[in-house]
Amino acid sequence: MKILKMVLVILALLFVACKEKPSSEKEVKTAVEKAAEALDTILNKKRSPEKKFKSFLGLADSTFVRLADFSDGFAYDMRYATENNFLKAQVYECAECYTRVKTVKALLAANEEFQKKGVKIKFYDCYRPNSVQYKMWKIVPNPQYVANPVKGSIHNKGGAVDITLVTLGGEELDMGTDFDFFGKRAYHDNIDLPQAILDNRKLLKETMKKHGFWSTRTEWWHYNLQGASKDPIANFKWECN
Repeated sequence: MKILKMVLVILALLFVACKEKPSSEKEVKTAVEKAAEALDTILNKKRSPEKKFKSFLGLADSTFVRLADFSDGFAYDMRYATENNFLKAQVYECAECYTRVKTVKALLAANEEFQKKGVKIKFYDCYRPNSVQYKMWKIVPNPQYVANPVKGSIHNKGGAVDITLVTLGGEELDMGTDFDFFGKRAYHDNIDLPQAILDNRKLLKETMKKHGFWSTRTEWWHYNLQGASKDPIANFKWECN
């Protein structure tokens, strides 16, 4: 019955549009096509089965997995798969967020708490293959900004994420700077900022800490899973479709 009502509404709107404003045959055809597309979208959404996510059953905590296979409750802006980053270069072949199972479990728990407060995690970077670390080091060979690939980063170990918070509708919370802003304004201990920004950072930091992540003093966006620094550097690479 609901679908029938939607169909009738679409047809009524199309009739009114054609009646009130004389249209060419081409414009009428376009309007009809749009109405058909809208109807098809409604029907497909109705027919589509509920999305099923993968289970952790049988997976070791050290296994690398794709986060989107376990939840659709996150947002993504994978900056290093674009040129919109401090390197001004694309170093990932495609935008994906992979990390170890134990990190995913902690992120899911943290995000569940965030969602109860009307926000969710948005990712800038997740696990980073060591080969990508070498690419970054070649562009900016400065340990102040890029970890030396010989020693590796916790990103290379599958235990670090670069994140922010967005509303459930996708609007970013104001954190005071963009991702990868290297200056005092991005420091956690910089309290010379508007209260709204300090509150947003506090929400991010305290919730992540509660779920086993510790922060980096100079980067409000960077979080490491407790104990992940002991994991080996990895060069696992995902396939790009």
